[in-house]
Amino acid sequence: MPNLSQSLSVQKALDDAPISRYQWKTILLCFLIVATDGLDTAAIGFIAPAIIADWGLTKPQLTPLFISGLVGLTIGAIIFGPLADRLGRKKILIFSVFFFGLMSLLSAFSPNMETLAFLRFLTGIGLGGAMPTAITMTSEFLPARRRSALVTLMFCGFTLGSALGGVLTAQLLHLVDWHGILVLGGVLPLVLVVVLYFFLDESPRYRVSKNEPAESIAAFMGKITGKAYPNTVFHLDEIKTGKSAVTALFQPGLVMVTAVLWLAFFMSFLIIYLFSSWVPTLLGSIGVELSKASWITAAFQIGGTLGAIYLGNLMDKRNPYKVLIISYILGAGFIALIGFSTSNIPLLVLGIFGAGVGISGAQVGFNSLSAILYPTECRATGVSWANAAGRCGAIFGAFAGGTMISWGYEFTTIFKTLAFPALITASCILVLYMFSLAKQKHNRHGSQINATPANVS
Repeated sequence: MPNLSQSLSVQKALDDAPISRYQWKTILLCFLIVATDGLDTAAIGFIAPAIIADWGLTKPQLTPLFISGLVGLTIGAIIFGPLADRLGRKKILIFSVFFFGLMSLLSAFSPNMETLAFLRFLTGIGLGGAMPTAITMTSEFLPARRRSALVTLMFCGFTLGSALGGVLTAQLLHLVDWHGILVLGGVLPLVLVVVLYFFLDESPRYRVSKNEPAESIAAFMGKITGKAYPNTVFHLDEIKTGKSAVTALFQPGLVMVTAVLWLAFFMSFLIIYLFSSWVPTLLGSIGVELSKASWITAAFQIGGTLGAIYLGNLMDKRNPYKVLIISYILGAGFIALIGFSTSNIPLLVLGIFGAGVGISGAQVGFNSLSAILYPTECRATGVSWANAAGRCGAIFGAFAGGTMISWGYEFTTIFKTLAFPALITASCILVLYMFSLAKQKHNRHGSQINATPANVS
């Protein structure tokens, strides 16, 4: 057995090397995961008017369908986050994608609303585990200098998948009806499972945290960076607490970060999923045809994609907290603009696109930021449970949308109201920034604070 005399940080090895083809492969695979996630998540909102027409439902009767899927997303994030920290990112990703693909395929053959709602609940469980685990996996393969930009680039798969759902619905709905859209949303992830099994590798940080053989880790790091690491043992720049992943989220130094992060995700997801669930239907209420409503709503996802790419790069060059705060404030302004644009389609499209940039695009960057707030031992749980809090906001948003419609709220009133959660999210990020500054100041005075936003890479 060789003499392992050199100790090297995993993060330093990644930071000292250029982005390799091996890392781009991981980014691409996680991109495909969240793309199928986004397509399946958004599809139900795009096909909602067709379901109403097919089964003779009223608009508020769709609320249980939206909420059941979101409850599943919440439960999936809660369950699979700790499992990804215990069993590994790769295993949970493959199982999650397989499960939501199978359930989506089965939901296409639902004979009634009750069955469809239950199968969407099961689909949501798989979706809830896939997205946050993909964020964690990607962040753990990347150097700090490019992490925000590349994680947001990966996550653009979600917004592009959502936009693709709108485009496919507009083009194929008259040919295959809403059943065929759900079949497509099931088949694509099932095909992807095979690809993931053969080509996706486990996170290097996770491997080190689980004390895999030093020689094996050194060889794996060599594949990632293209460098040789003879006689090297890799370590993490963090101290293990010895606590469970769940308990670690609430230790001193993290508990307030966790609470504020959850509130911010709650408000941000409330906006995003109200858009996904109700905007095509709300546009119909002001006289926009279904085919046009799908295209107009897709502007939200397109704006989110372009915004995510721009904001991700900006976060690596500027203060990421300030970038997100400004983005959410601008997003609030565009949401309010939508409410005053009922008779002006170009202005309406501009408002929806701007809201996509400012809210959906910022949420992608926020996902990247959340991944570095926690140490490796609880990172998947921290990201997943923040997403679970977001799903609770999504449930509230779906319920609130149906409730406001049933109460006769006008289009303008709904969107003027929806601007306030964006401002609350901006305020929460400001608080997180203040926590970060306080931790940095505390560290400069010599205190050893473990696993805080200021010192976790």
